Amino acid sequence: MAEDLEIIKTELKPAVALGIAAHPDDLEFGIAGTVAKWVSQGTVVYYLILTNGNKGSADRTLTADQLRDIRQEEQKAAAKELGVKRVFFCDYDDGMLTVSPEVKKDIVRVIRQVKPEVVLTIDPTVVYSLVRGFINHTDHRAAGQSTIDAVFPLARDYLSFPDLLSQEGLEPHKVSTLLLTNFDRHNFYVDISSTIDTKLRALAMHSSQIPNMAEAEKWVKLMATRIGKGAGLSFAEAFIRLDIERR
Repeated sequence: MAEDLEIIKTELKPAVALGIAAHPDDLEFGIAGTVAKWVSQGTVVYYLILTNGNKGSADRTLTADQLRDIRQEEQKAAAKELGVKRVFFCDYDDGMLTVSPEVKKDIVRVIRQVKPEVVLTIDPTVVYSLVRGFINHTDHRAAGQSTIDAVFPLARDYLSFPDLLSQEGLEPHKVSTLLLTNFDRHNFYVDISSTIDTKLRALAMHSSQIPNMAEAEKWVKLMATRIGKGAGLSFAEAFIRLDIERR
């Protein structure tokens, strides 16, 4: 937890929420406990997955198309476990996602379709971590930046992608809150003590990516415990929370 961030303690109970990520399984790792909790409270949750995940395997018996199909089915199964109403899929190649007008338009389209109060995605400012010894996937960064740009100002302005209004009938929409997953900096915590097991069941659906679920479970619980300590919780997910001024 960063000392310069003031913790927001006001709970969120949105009527509609939209999780946006680069790959199948990204949202399960980052926000599934929060999703399960909100669904249990009546929130309607949607997912948008931007890439087809067709590169993420060391199994040389699989073709890219086979892996794409496997991962899409895994994502559907995980979403069903969590109670997500619908998963929208784009078909950008894994590893090739860019911050482009095309990607932003795809995100704006879904935002205007489902009209979420809260949008959840990854913080694109996380490029690498010296402490954790990792580089953040280029698709994650592109997904996060594209989502932020789509939320504000593109989804709001009717003159942005005008054909979405004139041809598809999709009215502009203002998102109230943006939640960004960030590995080290947080100002908002969600208690997932009651939904950690649901999160793990959803993750287990991604067997092509998680060959050893027992080890994954230990790691996920360890991370949720460490995050929870920042807010006095047994298990938590944490975010950068931005409540957007309505202009």
